[in-house]
Amino acid sequence: MSALLDPVERARFVRLGVRPGWRCQELGCGNGSIAQALVERVAPTGHVVASDIDLAYVVDLQMPCLEVRRIDILRDVIEEGSYDFVVARALLHHLTLARKALERMVTALKPGGVLLSIEPDMLPCTVTEPDSMHAFWQRWLKWSVAAGIDYSIRRKIPAWLDSLGLQDVAGEGHTAQFNGGSGWATYWTATMRELAPSLLKLGYVTERMLEERRACYQDPHYWTRVITFTANWGRKPA
Repeated sequence: MSALLDPVERARFVRLGVRPGWRCQELGCGNGSIAQALVERVAPTGHVVASDIDLAYVVDLQMPCLEVRRIDILRDVIEEGSYDFVVARALLHHLTLARKALERMVTALKPGGVLLSIEPDMLPCTVTEPDSMHAFWQRWLKWSVAAGIDYSIRRKIPAWLDSLGLQDVAGEGHTAQFNGGSGWATYWTATMRELAPSLLKLGYVTERMLEERRACYQDPHYWTRVITFTANWGRKPA
C-alpha cells in the first residue's frame, strides 16, 4: 500500500504547504514511510511525531526530527493546539467512534494548522465485471459491514470537518485502474490471502469465488477498478 499510495499523498503535502519548521503528527503511521516523507519536508527545524497503536514496523526507525510514539487516538493523550499538520490514512474507517477521533485530530491543530484525512471508498467495486467479480465484491461488502468496517466514511468527513469549524474544506479522490499482475492486483491478492480463512468460515464467499478472483488478477488483459482513496482536508481558523 505504501508503494501505491505514498506518491499521491506526498503530492498533497506540497499542495497543502507543508514546509520546513512545521510540527506534524501522523496517526496510524504503519511502516513509517509517510512520517519519513514528512521529515524530509520539515527538516531541519521541524518535528514529526509518527504514532500508531502498534509500533512493530517502526520500533527501530530513527531519524533527526522524528519521534516515534504509541498513541491510541481514542484513549491516549494528544497535545492540544500543538501541530501545524495532522494526517491519517486508512484509519477512520476501522473506528466505531470515527467522528470522535476526527474531533481529537482537529483539537491537536494549532490555529492555522491543516488536517488531512485519507480514507478508502469501495464504491468502484460495485460496478465491476464480469458477473462473478461483481458477486464477489458484493459478498466482500457484506463481510465488511459485519466486521465493523465503514467503507463509506470518506463521504461523511467533509461535513464533519465543516461542523468542527475548519475552513477551506475540500477533497478529491484517486482511483487506480489496473490489470492482472500489476501492483494493485498483487496488493489485493495478498489481502485476500490473509482474509480468505475468515471469509470462508463465515460463509461470505466460496472457494470457487476466490479462485475466479485469483484467475482474473493474474490475467494481464483483465482490467478493473476496485477502490477510491479520497483525501479530505481543512484548515483551523487562525
